[in-house]
Parts: sequence; C-alpha cells; structure tokens
Amino acid sequence: MPQKETIQEMFDGIAPSYDKLNHLMSLNIDKRWRRKAMREVVDGTVQQLLDVACGTGDSTIAMAKAAAPGSRVTGVDISTGMMEPLMRKAAHEGVHDRIRLMVADGENLPFQPASFHRVFCAFGIRNFEHREKGLAEFLRVLKPGGRVVILELSQPSRPWLRALYNLYFLHVLPLIGGMISGNRAAYRYLPASVRAFPAPPVFCSLMREAGFTSVHSRSFTGGLCRMYIGTKPSEA
Repeated sequence: MPQKETIQEMFDGIAPSYDKLNHLMSLNIDKRWRRKAMREVVDGTVQQLLDVACGTGDSTIAMAKAAAPGSRVTGVDISTGMMEPLMRKAAHEGVHDRIRLMVADGENLPFQPASFHRVFCAFGIRNFEHREKGLAEFLRVLKPGGRVVILELSQPSRPWLRALYNLYFLHVLPLIGGMISGNRAAYRYLPASVRAFPAPPVFCSLMREAGFTSVHSRSFTGGLCRMYIGTKPSEA
C-alpha cells in the first residue's frame, strides 16, 4: 500500500476530473449503492454523522440530505484538492449549513471518543495505510451502540462478470481515466487497490478484531461493491 503522502498527492492531482470520471465510469451505479447505504446510516433522529475519506462529497451531501433536521455531517479527508468542490456542491443542493469539513487522517481522527452516532466510509478504506488503525479510530469516535457503514469496491464472484470486470478495470479504465485526467498511473492504481483488498470474510474478521459486533456484509451488483456494517457495543 502506498504511503499517505503518495495517496494524498495522487488524489490532489486527479481532483479536477474526479467527479466526471467517477460517474462516467461507474455508469452512475455508485449513486444507487450510496442510496442503499443511507438506509443504514440515517435513522430519522437528530444525529452526529462522520464521513471519512469524504472526497468530493457525494456521500457527505447524501447524508446531509437524508438526515433529520438538526443533524450535522462532518466530512474529513487527507486531500484538500478533493474537498475543494464539496461546499460548492452542497450549496447547490441546499445543505451546506449542515456540513463541516476538516483535513484529517482516517487513522488519526481529531475527535473526542463517542462523538458520532454513525461513521461512514465510501470507497476509501482500501487506501488506508493501516486499515486496523482506521477501524480502531472508527470505533473510538462512535457512541456506544453506534454503527459503522463501509462501502468498498470488490471483485465479482461470478466468473463471467469477473472476466468483464478484469477487462474493463485492467485495460479500459486506465486508458480512459489517463486520457481525461492526465494521470494514467492513478487509474492503474484503482484496480490494483481493489484486487489487493481483503476478501469479505477476512475484512469482517478485521472489524470484529477491532471491537465491532453484529458485523456483516452485503453484496451489490454481482459483487462489484460490498457494504460492511458493524456496531459498537453498548456500555454496560
């Protein structure tokens, strides 16, 4: 896994074209995955919500729109370049007053213990240098009984879909992404990082080892994306 500085520089570099490429290359399916995740994140009550590795803010804005009035969404990311368009997009959606942003490392969150009802991380934890530290931080900043919801890309289990996935992600994506962003290496990194991510049973075990209970995962779109959910134990 690359060092944090390398990841930060890479995402700063592709930030101007990130939104356009992200939705184009996923055929907007990522929006559907986020909508499903929101059902696990918001519960109709006033909540303090944390979006780790918030990037350009699609998930942050989705949380702010779905949460009950009076809720607050905090977005953190190590890339200032990625966050630059976030508040502009939030203002367009009319939810900028529900959002605050901070430059922060997901492995060393600058918050007091038990600060949030939910921690959400979409397509970011595979970029962590030390995933165990990130999961431990997610647990620390959650309130007792709070929930972590993680979306992450994965390799399809069906052979025919995996073959199409490999063709697209290993050959087509780096070519198109490189042409539009000017950084082909970044779009070679994407499929490599997905292939290197632990299999669902292994990652669920990491979550349990971090202290989460009721850990489970769900598969979306034939295994192209998986949602991982865990709960912080309530205090005795």
